[in-house]
Amino acid sequence: MRDVVLQQYAVSLDGFSCADDSDFQRYVFELGDQEYDSFFLETLGRAGTHIMGKNTYLDMARYWPSLSIPIANIMNDIPKVVFSRTLQQADWAESRIASGDTAEEIAKLKAEPGGEIVAHGGFSFVQSLIKLGLADEIRLYVFPVALGEGVSIFGTLDRLTQYDITSLRRFPSGIVLKTLRPLRSDTTENLITADEAQQEEFLT
Repeated sequence: MRDVVLQQYAVSLDGFSCADDSDFQRYVFELGDQEYDSFFLETLGRAGTHIMGKNTYLDMARYWPSLSIPIANIMNDIPKVVFSRTLQQADWAESRIASGDTAEEIAKLKAEPGGEIVAHGGFSFVQSLIKLGLADEIRLYVFPVALGEGVSIFGTLDRLTQYDITSLRRFPSGIVLKTLRPLRSDTTENLITADEAQQEEFLT
């Protein structure tokens, strides 16, 4: 079975994710760390499938196809699945729509052959995967800045959730990669039979 991996490319010290057009995003883009850039690109390239919510899919579909840089090639060439109940068509190359039950769709993807399943945004989609217990691994690239406020990918959890920190890696700029795996008894297959009502708020 393939793993579902949440790869958060920029998180603050106080646990908030990087939002588009924010001071944090400008800081991230200006920081400059070749070792981090190369490592992030290498891990992104391991993906057998990219998954994301509708808004992130539409933003990426407008942006990446016109570029030929290495990260664009990865995003354009590797299969993509957009989770949405309202999107009617997915025109970006190598992409398709998953409109069914979230846990069932994830279980089907995990059963397919290939590399790991890398989850992108948006915030609501990532929060839903965490709340529903569908993420097998979380990679947090923590930058040495504090924001004071923002959005946490853990913000919708309604109970204490324990994680095992399986590895830490520090980059020259001070970025620290924390790799986490949830400590749980539920599997993706078990979650298919759980209460599904809480999924409705996340998919559009």
